[in-house]
Amino acid sequence: MRVNGRTVTELGTRVQPDRDRVEVDGREIVPEADTWIALNKPRGYVTTRRDPRGRRTVYDLLPERFDSLFHVGRLDRQSEGLLLLTNEGGTAHRLTHPSFGVRRVYSVATERALTDAEVERVCAGVILEDGLARPLAATRLPDDGGRGGRLRLTMAEGRKHEIRRMLEAVGHRVVRLRRIRYGPVGLEGLAAGKWRELTEAEVEALRRGGSRAAGPKRARPRRGGSKGGGRARGQRTT
Repeated sequence: MRVNGRTVTELGTRVQPDRDRVEVDGREIVPEADTWIALNKPRGYVTTRRDPRGRRTVYDLLPERFDSLFHVGRLDRQSEGLLLLTNEGGTAHRLTHPSFGVRRVYSVATERALTDAEVERVCAGVILEDGLARPLAATRLPDDGGRGGRLRLTMAEGRKHEIRRMLEAVGHRVVRLRRIRYGPVGLEGLAAGKWRELTEAEVEALRRGGSRAAGPKRARPRRGGSKGGGRARGQRTT
């Protein structure tokens, strides 16, 4: 390896990618530009680069030039919504680590509507086999005229099937789960199966969001209306 025309033999030699010229076997190594994209994942796609069972993956929705990107967290096959992909490993790791408490917001549809008491129970925290699951905020949304219920949940971590398991623990089956926000990035205006590159402002906000720990606070619902049909809102944390 040569750095700025000089052969380097010392292990651990550091270089400045934006200032130093690095050559290996006579070929210049050009650092890859940081890339961030947002994808609106449809139901039925798995969050992996290749699937041994031959199922459709989120990379089937992207141009080939994005094959080297890795996903920031996951959405299971039946879940939909916002998925971030990048080649910036350090920031991506911090964004997914639970100690940083980066908020994810989900729109959840359940088979039956939750009562105020059930929303309070969710906000208080539910013990699962892998520990306590508790949202930062929970808001019951107006239903769509049917028997089902609708919630908006804000979470600070992304354990496997956490929301589905949490609601099953209080007697409710999730029929649709969409992530609509990850930290400062929202899903607005992005159709299912489509992607877009993040703006510089969004990328900088993601970097700031993964730069310091912000442990989750307990969500406290506020009762409203009747026991069965009122609205409970988790107070937003700061």
